[in-house]
Amino acid sequence: MNRIDGRAQDEMRPLSFQADIAKHAHGSVLVSFGDTQVICTAMLEAGVPRWMKNQGVQGGWVTAEYNMLPSSTLQRKSRDISRGKLDGRSSEIQRLIGRSLRAVIDLKKLGQRTLWIDCDVLRADGGTRTASITGACVAVEMAFQRFITARKMEESALTQYAAAVSCGVWEENCVLDLNYHEDKDASVDFNYAMTEDLNLIEVQGSGEEATFTESQMMEMLALAKKGAGEIVTLQKEAVASFDPTSDLDMLTRLK
Repeated sequence: MNRIDGRAQDEMRPLSFQADIAKHAHGSVLVSFGDTQVICTAMLEAGVPRWMKNQGVQGGWVTAEYNMLPSSTLQRKSRDISRGKLDGRSSEIQRLIGRSLRAVIDLKKLGQRTLWIDCDVLRADGGTRTASITGACVAVEMAFQRFITARKMEESALTQYAAAVSCGVWEENCVLDLNYHEDKDASVDFNYAMTEDLNLIEVQGSGEEATFTESQMMEMLALAKKGAGEIVTLQKEAVASFDPTSDLDMLTRLK
């Protein structure tokens, strides 16, 4: 089997995180899975949704928004606002991001705050939803570290890291972390969101006018666990190298 970019069957694309990509965000990264790049930001805002107040739900809330910039794809992608509504794919992905991060955040530790996660795709080459979850988790922990440094939180609300990666059947082989060319020709496509201890948060998968066997499903799960483990290591390294005091003015403004 010869993958388009020369990778082995179980090999991830190069993964990196560039911190503080958005100056005014409490936490932000530019996450790159090969040529896929997503700007992920996290901001904590005082207050919670009205339904939480009405139902007397304690703690805070986490919500996410996802968007693809017009030049992120080969053909210009119209902004959702130009159509007057969010397209179905964007809506589904941002809900996935929110669910994935809520699974690893202790909402009570947020206090009466809403954590806003924004993921904007700068360049799409497959796996934008998995890159968004992966980068958002790093941005969130960086935001928490800033609030801890400013003594606005006692400890991080992140209980575990969340990582996400795609797998699929391409040219009759199970492969890890599909790029666009592999994804569009794959006969089976799966996305996995996992915790750092490799428990599953969510699995999305289907055959593209094809079927798949139980053994293929288990092989893809094994590949996903390998990839998620590698991702978590890099996530932790990115947070460890982050300096929460890099913007002292921001620390004075945190509430």
